Amino acid sequence: MTRKPLTQRQRFFKALKFEEPDRPPHFELHFELEEEAFGLKAVTQEEWQQATSTSGKEILFVRSAEIYAKTVEAFQWDAVASFSPSHEYEFFPFLKKELGDDIPIASMIWGACISIETVSDYMQFSVDLYENPKKLHEWARSLMDSSLDRAKRLIDAGCDFIVVPSDIAHNQGPFISPRHCREFIFPYLKELVDFIQKNGVPVIYHTDGDLLPIMDDLLDIRPDGLQSIDPLAGMDIAEVKKLTYGEIALMGNVDCGAVQYGPIEKIIESAEYALTYGPKGGGYIYSSSNTIFKGIPLENYRVMLDYFHNKFPLV
Repeated sequence: MTRKPLTQRQRFFKALKFEEPDRPPHFELHFELEEEAFGLKAVTQEEWQQATSTSGKEILFVRSAEIYAKTVEAFQWDAVASFSPSHEYEFFPFLKKELGDDIPIASMIWGACISIETVSDYMQFSVDLYENPKKLHEWARSLMDSSLDRAKRLIDAGCDFIVVPSDIAHNQGPFISPRHCREFIFPYLKELVDFIQKNGVPVIYHTDGDLLPIMDDLLDIRPDGLQSIDPLAGMDIAEVKKLTYGEIALMGNVDCGAVQYGPIEKIIESAEYALTYGPKGGGYIYSSSNTIFKGIPLENYRVMLDYFHNKFPLV
């Protein structure tokens, strides 16, 4: 007897809970090839900001929702993460209605903590780490207060999960010492994750880079998912899964450099490795190690997906 495939929602949440779904779920944190794939242009931040009337907003809602709907259908995505339109608190109910109840929808909390993206003056920042820690704690507190407010609004708007993208590592390890991470970053990040989870919403945390020196700290923070598992930084998903299994689900690990530059054999090699060691026992979401950004050839993303769909066909 042929088993009926799971819904996208069932598949996604089973994976996060370390229950083995019918196949690993797939989606990307961001997809910027909508013009190449569908001949459609994404709504720009300027357009979102200029839309003040109800009718003006709805026109943009329709445009944006069409891209998400086509992406889900064309690439068999199991979830969607909205990339911060200015009116997203109003957009979420609209997008949920358009996509239906089976697709989990998320948004992102940018600049949640001190990170590679939030530091602008590295010389001054380096001095403050040692000479003015109070200033950094005040900054971290300010970032977190804004993030907690945003998290509450996203939860109230109906987010099914929340993505927190804050890069704190590069290919050689954390961008500041683990000791400084433990003082200025991790307590605040844990506060945000705890708040979101206590409201019944899962959290996927994104950071590139080599995280092995701070993996115990991430296990203590315990987001529901960790995205990137960056092979360019030497993050071996087989090793990371042993460290995190049952605690933090993993997402990513398909080398975005290979997906961008090829060749096809390298894309397949990276996809094969991720799908060999990621899905067993649940706790894995298939994706690139970053996003599908402008400059990636659409055909290379299709190679990554074709390998996945051939290995895990839906009945």
